[in-house]
Amino acid sequence: MIVRGLRWYIVALVSCGTILNYLARNSLGVLAPTLKTTLHITTQQYSYIVGAFQGAYTLMQPVCGGLIDYIGLRFGFALFAVGWSVANMLHAVAASWLALAVFRALLGATEAAAIPAGMKAIASWFPRRERSIATGYFNAGTSFGALLAPPLVGFVSLYFSWRAAFVVTGGLGLIWAAVWLWLYRSPSQHPAITTAERDMIAADRNLRQNGAPVSPMRPGVILRSSRFWTLAVPRFLAEPAWQTFSFWIPLYLSTERGFDIKSIALFAWLPFLAADLGGILGGYLSPFFMRAFGLSLVSSRVLGIFLGAICMIAPGSVMFAHGHVAVIALFSIGGFAHQIISVLINTLTADLFPEEQVGLANGLVGQAGWLGGLIFSLAIGQLAETVGYGPLFACLSLFDLVGAVYLFLMVRHYGLASSAKDS
Repeated sequence: MIVRGLRWYIVALVSCGTILNYLARNSLGVLAPTLKTTLHITTQQYSYIVGAFQGAYTLMQPVCGGLIDYIGLRFGFALFAVGWSVANMLHAVAASWLALAVFRALLGATEAAAIPAGMKAIASWFPRRERSIATGYFNAGTSFGALLAPPLVGFVSLYFSWRAAFVVTGGLGLIWAAVWLWLYRSPSQHPAITTAERDMIAADRNLRQNGAPVSPMRPGVILRSSRFWTLAVPRFLAEPAWQTFSFWIPLYLSTERGFDIKSIALFAWLPFLAADLGGILGGYLSPFFMRAFGLSLVSSRVLGIFLGAICMIAPGSVMFAHGHVAVIALFSIGGFAHQIISVLINTLTADLFPEEQVGLANGLVGQAGWLGGLIFSLAIGQLAETVGYGPLFACLSLFDLVGAVYLFLMVRHYGLASSAKDS
């Protein structure tokens, strides 16, 4: 059967995988108040559990990206999906914080494949002019999975057990892996693609490569590239916000704002709904800026990142908020703003590196981001009970503003605004 606009169905399939990936990883944050009581876990020990995931994820992003470049997207993505699903289900047998930390490390090592795989799929299936839009929808999966976690995990935990919640969220990933293997093929091999769409994708690829084949790039070459550092530093500064939202907000709402598990299930998903909207809007901002202001492709991405960074002032002000509604509203603005930044930085990876190198390049940029998230999570674990959460949340606003300024200066210094053809 021939399907018109097949690339949009492909990005929907990728997005479903990302939803289940983030549903699994955010299960811990929702269950944190329960686990702290049931397994007698301290705040510091909880930070080590979170850090185990983040450390493994940080180390494995370029490894996962490189493996996907090497063995192919179809089998590579399915393999890692099976891995993260089994790792998440193993959480159900944990009896101590140390066991949870081990299983979280396994989860992080396998879940690290999701973003490099998604960006490689977009680089393979979409021309440059559509990439930010496709990335917006794909990236919405990250926040939609986090959005689903509070109500779904909270429901299963309340009516069954916290162990069942890990089994359910992990088991869904196994189903998706089978569907991915069944349905995914590259544009040149997919039986359902139209000739016109295949030719359009091939023409854009040839334009990007100027007709010359591109071989996979070694990590050392990428790490010495100005393009890598242009993206890695803003990602390092931006990622702590999303890690805080995913792993620490439910605990903050419980310990500082008096939310119980039912209230968390009812309200903690709202910042992630806003993040979904921000991710989708972020994809459309770049084409709009190009049409409205005549900006180059890269410059339009940078302007969108600046707007997101300005909006990130909201969650940094949460210490001044009174009442549950104001707190959730400020976090929601933060989720909206962060996903604009995330979409556009991820898209810039596909803009500035050839398709054959996107998996590894995105993994290395993501590694820089997760290193920032890991350091900040450990800082929260050490400082939250002494200085409080408020000053730490304020740092998130400052990080994004500094990252946006740095990105603008680097793009201007290295002339990257005109380095990607606006095809």
